[in-house]
Amino acid sequence: MVDKLKLSQGVSVDGIRRMSRPKKTVPDSQSDHDSPEPKPVELLDKSMDDEIVDEGLSKKPSHWKRWVLIILGLFVTLLIIAGAVAYSWYQQLLKPASDDTTKYIRVTIESGSIPSAIAEQLETAGVIRSSLAFTIYTKLTSTENRLQAGVYTLQPTLSTPKIVDYLVSGKQHTFKVTFLPGDTLANNRQRLIDLKLFDTVDIDAALSKAYDRPLFDTKPVDADLEGYIFGETYHFDAAATPESILNQTFDEFEAVITEENLVEGFKKQNLTLFEGITLASIVQREVPNAEDQKQVARVFYNRMANDMNLGSDVTYQYAADKLGVQRTPTLDSPYNTRVHTGLPPGPIAAPGANALIAVANPAKNDYLFFLSGDDDQTYFAVDEAGHQQNIDRHCKKKCQIL
Repeated sequence: MVDKLKLSQGVSVDGIRRMSRPKKTVPDSQSDHDSPEPKPVELLDKSMDDEIVDEGLSKKPSHWKRWVLIILGLFVTLLIIAGAVAYSWYQQLLKPASDDTTKYIRVTIESGSIPSAIAEQLETAGVIRSSLAFTIYTKLTSTENRLQAGVYTLQPTLSTPKIVDYLVSGKQHTFKVTFLPGDTLANNRQRLIDLKLFDTVDIDAALSKAYDRPLFDTKPVDADLEGYIFGETYHFDAAATPESILNQTFDEFEAVITEENLVEGFKKQNLTLFEGITLASIVQREVPNAEDQKQVARVFYNRMANDMNLGSDVTYQYAADKLGVQRTPTLDSPYNTRVHTGLPPGPIAAPGANALIAVANPAKNDYLFFLSGDDDQTYFAVDEAGHQQNIDRHCKKKCQIL
């Protein structure tokens, strides 16, 4: 009994006391397996409430941040698009105003002109596309206060940067014009128009003006400038006008007259300066070769000495063209030397230096006839029979042309 009692009180059989472990009490509702103790109900509810509050607080600022970022993104995108469009517009307006390479526009930039006024002037004249783009460019390149006054002849095929370069450097455009020996006043007028630098009204005013020069001393008052625009290539600066261009051709003509002593030479042939120019214009249109021109000039003198008309085809051709009618050898015009004797009323073209010299110093011969053959050679004859023979042999095509 004692032994059993001791064992039950934690005393071993060998006399050492051992403490017995207390038994765990397992609630009836749980199984024998270990599981965490459940939280008290009130603590669980409080924890859930805290999480819901925290989640609500965190969601509210996140929602507004997204909208702010979206708006900012849209704003930046619009700025980029607007910038690209503006840049494209700006670059487009800097391009040339025209693709017509034959067109020139004269612009006079007055001293003291402000940059904005220059820009407006260039746009109005059609030199540039946009005064605003011009102004922006000069501001960006710091050239707005470096634009120089002057007379410029500008091509609208140049871009705005190129135009600005001209105005900054003060580089004024120069141009040239070629008047050909043997050309008519009508053709020379058209040549001035083709420059596209001047108004037709200004050209016609210059051509109809009465010039007080030695060149015109013997020209009838009612005669126009036919024959007086000396054939040569001339160079001019941007400030040139139709009148100044014509005056330069007159200067050249007078220089040739003086150098070759033409007034005296014409006088020896009983011709005034005006008459000498008239006959030289016919010689010029008949043959281009200098030696042939001297022979032809003598043919005309020989015919006049024999009371024959000049019989020049180029005179009735000129008259017909001027009147705008069909060419015919029987054309009723004082210019037609196939019908009328003596010189025509005035020159029919602008004679070159060689033709003028030929009339002042003709060759010596007894010829009364000449023709230009199909081979472009000039053939002479002393009588009509010989002339007909030359026609039959050398002028089967050309002599059929009226």
